[in-house]
Amino acid sequence: MSTYDVIVIGAGSVGLPTACFLAEKQVRTLVIDELSSSGQGQNKAAIGGVRATHSDPAKIRTCQLSLDVFSTWQDKYGDDIHFQRGGYCFPVYEEADELALKDLLAVQKDFGLEIDWVEADNLRELLPGIDPTGLRGGTYSPGDGNVSPILAARAFYDRAVEFGAEFRFAERVIGVECINSSEVTVKTDKATYSAGKLLNAAGAHAREVGRMMGVDLPVEPDSHEGGVTDAVLRFFEPLVVDIRGFPGSKNFYFYQEKEGHVVFCLTPEPIVPGLDRDSTSSFLPQAAGRLIRLFPRLKNARVRRVWRGLYPMTPDGVPIVDKIEGSDGLFVAVGFCGQGLMLGPGIAKNIVSLMTTGEPLLPMNIFASFGLDRDFGRPSEALK
Repeated sequence: MSTYDVIVIGAGSVGLPTACFLAEKQVRTLVIDELSSSGQGQNKAAIGGVRATHSDPAKIRTCQLSLDVFSTWQDKYGDDIHFQRGGYCFPVYEEADELALKDLLAVQKDFGLEIDWVEADNLRELLPGIDPTGLRGGTYSPGDGNVSPILAARAFYDRAVEFGAEFRFAERVIGVECINSSEVTVKTDKATYSAGKLLNAAGAHAREVGRMMGVDLPVEPDSHEGGVTDAVLRFFEPLVVDIRGFPGSKNFYFYQEKEGHVVFCLTPEPIVPGLDRDSTSSFLPQAAGRLIRLFPRLKNARVRRVWRGLYPMTPDGVPIVDKIEGSDGLFVAVGFCGQGLMLGPGIAKNIVSLMTTGEPLLPMNIFASFGLDRDFGRPSEALK
């Protein structure tokens, strides 16, 4: 039986950077994933947005860490992960949305976020061709950005291997046993492994793995779909979020990535629970209609492909990142609600610190909002 310091279950948006940063600290790390290679779960279904402009303090601080990792990665490690600091923009057409976003500005600025209200005339300059009918203005946060999920996953994997982490792919975890306070065994369908600490970063399968660990994690997946156009001449920089609701959908968001392709996604209404990842016939007509309504100049853009991914949801829209009470070696980083890519590196920094020093990087009064023992009954985050 092979023995490690830490075993990570899940080679995705959280598991990969965690393995990378653990191995960089010379922590003997094993990552187990049932899929055939790294980043093949929900990571590759992400569209790539990375923002610190949340309303939850823990998410704000965590994504500030993530932005620092993504923005400095190429200089530090040499991998081009297509990071762009193009910002995020929330155009507003309804008075209620204007009031809600303006109320959030004070909270966001208290955490040092660079975000302001932009009047309609300036917003039209920022987003050339946006539908001007009824446009009231919007918020703009130039420090936010986007990154390639696939290139980022590959970069984290390559560096983790370089630093000494080991990976076992195409192995399904079938059992977890706490031998004593300093030893956990993980049984897969192919082998058994031992470690001092175990991290559940299993994404959409977090609840199943959690039950093996002896804890019921309130994480249930639902599905969202995305798509990408052929490359077109660059004409806007921010990731755009249309927060209006239309029949069949809530938020709609899109951006133009480094090579000119427009990547888009929407939040379905009602939600579609479950693990189904087959694309639907209804998504593209809905998404294309919303894209053209907001940016008529994109009416002739050709869609290259569409896909469907999973959002592992918690009841309040906030992740669960914690050490399991009563254990010395069981940790969870799950329930990222479709924000695993943007939160992943920042969460990894905190979980590595928690595992190696006993304390996260964030102040405990902020980090506690990720705790498993919190009240999940409060409303979801306003910007989700």
